[in-house]
Amino acid sequence: MAAPAGRPGPVFPIPFSRLAMNDVKALIFDVFGTLVDWRTSIARESEERLSPLGISIDWLAFADAWRGHYQPAMEEVRSGRVPFCKLDLLHRRNLDLILGEFGIDHVGEPVRHELNLAWHRLDAWPDVAPGLRTLRADYLLAPCSNGNISLMVDLARRNGFPWDAILGAEVARDYKPNAAVYLAAAEAFDLAPEQTMMVAAHSSDLAAAAAAGLRTAFIARPDEHGPGRGEVAPGVPVDVSVSGAPELALELARMRSARG
Repeated sequence: MAAPAGRPGPVFPIPFSRLAMNDVKALIFDVFGTLVDWRTSIARESEERLSPLGISIDWLAFADAWRGHYQPAMEEVRSGRVPFCKLDLLHRRNLDLILGEFGIDHVGEPVRHELNLAWHRLDAWPDVAPGLRTLRADYLLAPCSNGNISLMVDLARRNGFPWDAILGAEVARDYKPNAAVYLAAAEAFDLAPEQTMMVAAHSSDLAAAAAAGLRTAFIARPDEHGPGRGEVAPGVPVDVSVSGAPELALELARMRSARG
């Protein structure tokens, strides 16, 4: 049974050896959905850029459609059918597609360029910045996102994310959930996979990280895809399951204390 929205879900059993939280030195984070509210941010930005052109559409549906092309575009890279390129380029290709799908393909190049940068201006969930500041006292912190480095830097500066490094797809030259992305993040910190914890609101991301040898923490984002349409509990075994970044800091501290 799913946990109520906004509350941590059940933690699946993990072998005892994986519960030595004192061995974890770095936390790496999924960003889209886990740390930032991409859906309402993209809807807002799209309305701001397109409504002055006389365009009136369902802005949330537009955001959902844009995001809907995200995984198929990356799969072209993961499969080797196209060479690696930055997510900004994939987002732009997807934007051109959905402008046609919504019958607004007349939008000019300057507006398209600026609208594509909306992904650099996403707003964080309210708990994230204070939670990260607390976590940074005990851990190295970095994004492990499919977003490119400039995108991650812009989101960090906009939202006050206190990263120690910017890691993820552009460093690994691959896209999650391929194992190379998680392993490259651990290696960048000179850590073993088991010394690195992947934090995400998506069970598929955490399953892939665990398969690569990382520890995992689930943060519930029940409203990521709209009210009540996000994951409220992990669908895979995880080390920790919480309702937000401050709760993650508290739970990790509790686990460290319990282990001495």
